Amino acid sequence: MSDAPWPLILASRSPRRRDLLEAAGIDFETHEYPDIDETPAAGLTDPLDIVRELAERKARAALLRTPHVVLLTADTLVFLDGRILGKPDDAAEAVSMLRALSGRTHEVATGVALAGPVGEGRSHVLSAAEITRVSFRTLSEEEIVAYVAAGEPLDKAGAYAIQAGAKGFVSGIEGAEDNVVGLPLQLVRGLLAEW
Repeated sequence: MSDAPWPLILASRSPRRRDLLEAAGIDFETHEYPDIDETPAAGLTDPLDIVRELAERKARAALLRTPHVVLLTADTLVFLDGRILGKPDDAAEAVSMLRALSGRTHEVATGVALAGPVGEGRSHVLSAAEITRVSFRTLSEEEIVAYVAAGEPLDKAGAYAIQAGAKGFVSGIEGAEDNVVGLPLQLVRGLLAEW
């Protein structure tokens, strides 16, 4: 449950984030907002800093359109050897990402932000971020091509969904699985309690 004095709005199109919040029993509504530029801010190199800044940027942009609510935003990126693997632009890029992840360990970072009014026309943003390390077994070319052809990877950071068809690709996980899905609930609860 949310104890915020204003409605809690999940500013996201992600059905996975909605499912996680519902399963956690957190009261919320969902609104979709226009996409923002998700290019990392210049000078940021640490995965936690990058996703946290992106989540804050989404929250501030959404708050301009809906100033009288508490907004929850999130941003998830996959990092391999310091390189960002966001959502693939097409099937060819998804195949390339999965080839790169095959037989390797990568990091999934999610930033979460809460933004809302604090009175007298002022607003406040709280944020946090978390990393989970995920190892993939070696994938065959046939597996990769079939998975991409099914269409699942095209709107997922790193071109895979751990909670669905790619679950069998995982050989190990260090950290919270809900972080990889796109919303670390322990972080969300902590921010709501702080709010």
